[in-house]
Amino acid sequence: MTRYRPLSHHHLRPDTRLSVFDNGLSTPVTMDDNALKVMTDLRRVPAASTHPEVSIDAAMQKMIHVGVRLLFVQDDYGVVVGIITARDILGEKPVQVSADKKIPRDRVLVEDIMTRRGRIEVLDYAEVARSTVGDIVATLKEVGRQHALVEGEGGAPEIRGIFSISQIGRQLGVKIETTGTAQTFAELEKFLTQDDH
Repeated sequence: MTRYRPLSHHHLRPDTRLSVFDNGLSTPVTMDDNALKVMTDLRRVPAASTHPEVSIDAAMQKMIHVGVRLLFVQDDYGVVVGIITARDILGEKPVQVSADKKIPRDRVLVEDIMTRRGRIEVLDYAEVARSTVGDIVATLKEVGRQHALVEGEGGAPEIRGIFSISQIGRQLGVKIETTGTAQTFAELEKFLTQDDH
C-alpha cells in the first residue's frame, strides 16, 4: 500500500500579496537556456485553428483576434491537414490563386494557400528537450522560417508545441530576422554578448 505524507505548512505572512497575472507575457531567457522555455506547449495553451473552407480574410481576423501569426488547419475530425501563416495570407499566394482561379481575392480559401500536411516538417520533442534556445534560433534561421512545430513523443501522433521566432526575440529582448542569416545572426550574437559585460 502506498503511503502518502502531509506537506509542511505555515501561517500566511502579513505582507503577502496575490501573484500578478502575467497575461501570457514571456519570461526573459538567454541563448543558453533550455529550448522548452521558449516553446508554446499545446498541453498548456490552446492551439489556434481554422478549417480549410474558411476564407483567408476570416483566418486573418482570427489571427488578429487571438494574437497569433499561425493557425493550424483541421478537418471535420480534428486532424491537422495543414498550417496557414500571416505571411501566407499577406504574401503573393492569394494574388496568384485569385488570378489562376479567376475569382476575387476575398473568395480565396485557406485550403487554396495553406501549407499541406505532407510538406510540414516537425522537430522531435525529445531532441528539443535536450536543446538550447540558441539551437532553436539557429534551426529557424537555417530553414528561413518564422515557426517550427514540435511533434510529441509516444502514443498517437500529435503536435506538442510551437516555436515562434518573434516570441523568442521578445524573450531574448532582440528582434530576430530569419532572412539575411549571416549578418543578422552575427548582430544577434554581438548584442547578446554585450549583456555579459
